[in-house]
Amino acid sequence: MDDDLPLMRRWRNHPRVRAASFDPHEIGEEEHARWWEATRADTRKQVLIYDHEGVAAGVVSYSGLSSEGGSWGFYLDLDGLEPSGALLPAWIGLERAAIEHAFGPLGLTTLRGEVLACNEPVRRLHRRFGFVEVGAYVRDVDGVPRDVVAIRLRKEQS
Repeated sequence: MDDDLPLMRRWRNHPRVRAASFDPHEIGEEEHARWWEATRADTRKQVLIYDHEGVAAGVVSYSGLSSEGGSWGFYLDLDGLEPSGALLPAWIGLERAAIEHAFGPLGLTTLRGEVLACNEPVRRLHRRFGFVEVGAYVRDVDGVPRDVVAIRLRKEQS
C-alpha cells in the first residue's frame, strides 16, 4: 500500500475530487505521509485501493469501524478513467466492491456516509445501491457553509 501513496495523493488532488471533498485544499507530500501514518495506526480505519479491470483506479476509505457499523468515502482516478470511457463502470464497480467488503470481511451491519447536497450524481449512485438519505445539515467547507446529506445502508437492505 505504501507504494500506492503517490497515486492516492495525485487522485485526491484532482480539482474535481477536491471540489467534492469536505477538505478541498491541495494535499502536500508531507501532509499525506502524516495522514497515512495516523491511518495505519488507527484500528478503526481501513484504506483500500480499488482495481478496475486489473488497474489501480480508486481509493475506498472506511472510518469509525465498530461492531455496529462504520463510515466510508471514496475517490477515483479521473484522469486515468475518463479518456477510456471507464469512469462510470469503475464508479459502479467501486461502490459494489466497497459495499461487499463492508458487509463481508469488515462484518459491518450499517454503512454510513456523507455527501455534499449539490453532488447529485453521487447521491443518485448511492440511492441506486440502496442507500437512504437520513438527514441533512450545514457544514463549514473551507470557510463556506455547505449543505451535506447523511446517507445510510443497512446490511439487510443491500
